[in-house]
Amino acid sequence: MRAGEGTEDEPLFRPYAVTGGRAEPRYHLAMETLVSTATMMGDDYSLLGPEQEAIMTLCRSVRSVAEISALLRVPLGVARVLIADMADEGLVRLHMPQLISSGQPDLNLLERVLSGLRRL
Repeated sequence: MRAGEGTEDEPLFRPYAVTGGRAEPRYHLAMETLVSTATMMGDDYSLLGPEQEAIMTLCRSVRSVAEISALLRVPLGVARVLIADMADEGLVRLHMPQLISSGQPDLNLLERVLSGLRRL
């Protein structure tokens, strides 16, 4: 595919347009951070963008940031920006991984995330 070409389903630079050109979220989100929808299923999503609505739907079941990125087919950085913005708006809840005493993430948690990514 040449520069400037794209399909109607996947515009070339749309993910970055959705983030307002930002490549970094307001705060660090590890790829194993778990995300869940903070509102009830019957809430009105009409004011949300399509990516935000998709994240709300996906996160009815708890998902990792990496899973959301893969399922939406957007770069990890874009997913992080969208999720952080939604967390600031109270649309999603973040469940940060607990660090073990050495300051490193739990190896068991990382293995579960890797296993989940392989299933995708």
